[in-house]
Amino acid sequence: MIPRKFELLPEHIYPSEEWAIVENSFSPSWMGNAETIFALANGFIGVRGILEEGRPAIEAASFCNGFHETWPIVHAEEAFGFARTGQTIVNVPDATLIKLYIDDEPLYLPTARMVSYRRELDFREGVLKRDIHWSSPAGKQVYVRSRRIVSLEYRHLGAISYEVTLDTAAPVVISSQMLNRQDSFATDEPRNGNGESDPRRAKSFATRVLNAHHHIDRDLRICTGYRTTNSRMALGCGIDHVIETRNPYQVQRSWSEDLGKIVFTIDARPDEPIRITKFFTYHTSRSVPAAELVDRACRTLDRAVRDGYDHLEEQQHAFLERFWANADVEVDAEPPVQQAIRWNIFQLCQASARAETTGIPAKGLSGQAYEGHYFWDTEIYVTPFLTHTEPRITRNLLRFRHSMLGKARERARELSEAGALFPWRTINGEEASSYYAAGTAQYHINADIAYAIKHYLDARGDFDLLAEVGAEILVETARLWSHLGFFAPDTGSFHIHGVTGPDEYTTVVNDNTFTNLMARANLRFAASMVRRLKEERPDAFAHLLHETQLGEEECDHWDRIADAMYIPFDMERGILPQDQNFLEKERWDFAGTPLDRYPLLLNFHPLVIYRHQVIKQADVVLALFLLGDEFTLEDKRRNFDYYDPLTTGDSSLSACVQSILAAEIGYEEKALEYFQYALFMDLADVAGNVVDGAHIASTGGVWMAIIYGFGGMRNYEGKLSFNPSLPSTWGSLTFRLRYLDSRIKAYLSREMYRFELTEGDPVSITVCGEEVLLEPGKPFELDTSRLPSREEDQESPR
Repeated sequence: MIPRKFELLPEHIYPSEEWAIVENSFSPSWMGNAETIFALANGFIGVRGILEEGRPAIEAASFCNGFHETWPIVHAEEAFGFARTGQTIVNVPDATLIKLYIDDEPLYLPTARMVSYRRELDFREGVLKRDIHWSSPAGKQVYVRSRRIVSLEYRHLGAISYEVTLDTAAPVVISSQMLNRQDSFATDEPRNGNGESDPRRAKSFATRVLNAHHHIDRDLRICTGYRTTNSRMALGCGIDHVIETRNPYQVQRSWSEDLGKIVFTIDARPDEPIRITKFFTYHTSRSVPAAELVDRACRTLDRAVRDGYDHLEEQQHAFLERFWANADVEVDAEPPVQQAIRWNIFQLCQASARAETTGIPAKGLSGQAYEGHYFWDTEIYVTPFLTHTEPRITRNLLRFRHSMLGKARERARELSEAGALFPWRTINGEEASSYYAAGTAQYHINADIAYAIKHYLDARGDFDLLAEVGAEILVETARLWSHLGFFAPDTGSFHIHGVTGPDEYTTVVNDNTFTNLMARANLRFAASMVRRLKEERPDAFAHLLHETQLGEEECDHWDRIADAMYIPFDMERGILPQDQNFLEKERWDFAGTPLDRYPLLLNFHPLVIYRHQVIKQADVVLALFLLGDEFTLEDKRRNFDYYDPLTTGDSSLSACVQSILAAEIGYEEKALEYFQYALFMDLADVAGNVVDGAHIASTGGVWMAIIYGFGGMRNYEGKLSFNPSLPSTWGSLTFRLRYLDSRIKAYLSREMYRFELTEGDPVSITVCGEEVLLEPGKPFELDTSRLPSREEDQESPR
């Protein structure tokens, strides 16, 4: 993979703390990155880490997962079956704004004289804290302490505690606002362009998106109900306040369609704190009127005001205590490594915790890039973490995919296929990719979803979910493959033509190896699960027959296709060609391509890229990991050796997978190098676009690289095994897993591997080829000096 140069955050500004990200001084040059790094979310609400004062800001935005506007996709040249409806997540009204004026002078960080400044996001508390000491132009000492929270316990609620204390008397104005940034902007804030030349960034709208239909403003509360212009979704949002001070004050309230204000005018006395607690809430719906959502918002605010801010922090701490008990990963390595690992895992929590009846956007809720769309990222890169730490969320995500099955069936008909074709990128279930070559042609999305169902079933043994939604998805995805491909009349092998694999630098090809391998797994799994359902759950099987009109011979047909599936193989090189013609292309001139010309997609026409052997992200290498039990170590090594030099890593989805396979085949240096690219993808801005939001798939990939790569975990057909490859620079690695209905804690060091059952019934695992029964109170320990060296063990498949 192309080497990536990056620098860790400057230690004097961003010290390495194992459980927090800390900013010790305001840094205008890193401000956009900080908006992502300090973002808060709970899977439904997302708030970028902008300053309470609202300015300066690079991308000030708040989001509600799934709340989107639609727009017609205009193609320069139309063709049948092109995607028609674009979908973009809406920048919902910003409820974080609290503008402070002392002697009628605003607090503006770039020009303010800061005696001290500290901003901190502690991963155990889930609270963004900021403490500043401002010496005003008049020489008055102002102490501002703020606490911001997006509740993990209460899906629709967030809050800010804002406290101001002065050393001398002065007039103070605190203007708490709710601003519709989607359709307007604050008069005291400059407008930023949104960089639409980068195809990964979100669309801006020339016409109004949010239309106010209802509002309430009374006492210290403002609530507004909106409906979007095109998608007709409804939003109810609101703010309410509690003020605590012994200083005399007055309150003014104002409302307009785009801006609501509660303005506190205080005659501040020396050393008399002014504490304002601001609660904010969001509710969305595809069908409920805006007025009803305003009522819901008011009830949420009533409860929040009654319980108080401290209650929210207590619940947040308790939620995260439970989360880290299942998800924490500890390494004996350099402090920035431990900090970054926990930051990445915390992002997974924020992106998924309350993602109920929705998917997980590619950027989570930390930025608007990729327009808030759901991709295959969720099934391949995020659900492995969730399945082994919080399986409830995986179940919800698979149910959400099932809710799209109707539109997936329609899309398959539109493309003259049977079964269902899930959209490559979407929010509402319709295909939103306007570029079919790198979008709709990625039929492997079907097999990726089937893979996630299988992985969940293998790890959890939850046959109920299969009966509820999984089997129907498996039937319709298998039908798609059986109709999409064909049997060659001369050889009898089954081929799939005109598809694109994970590598988006090679599009619309014949017999993409990843696609064929994953389709084969999809077909076999579907056939076996339908038969199992018939045998074990006759009622559920009868329901499946009713919903799918499944024919008696279909399962046998899927097995025949799987057995005949053509998998390209190059005898001379001993590798799997990425597709039937990939090896015939000219290799990209990597030596002649300067580093500033990456990513290639922003610097070269697609046709230039397509005619070369050059890879955006792991393709064959990903298949060798996901379906690793089908290949020997030598197979993996030969393919890795061929494809790794061709891989640009222009996608954030690549480094983690390259790391996993490198660890498995004994390439420790590469495994650690690629792991660090993934680990610091956002904190060190490896890809150069963290300002647009966190790379959620990469954060999941970090966990995968640790657990599957260095921890050596695999789960094939429900059999859990470990063959660790601990980096020589790490003293130890500790991680936790949920498997079936039990919990396992693993401790790996250079001298010893220890596996302990911490909860649940006994489970069987395999450690370095040795079968072990983990029982309560009986940890298993393995002296690593008993193991053969990595070199001695290279030729044996795992």
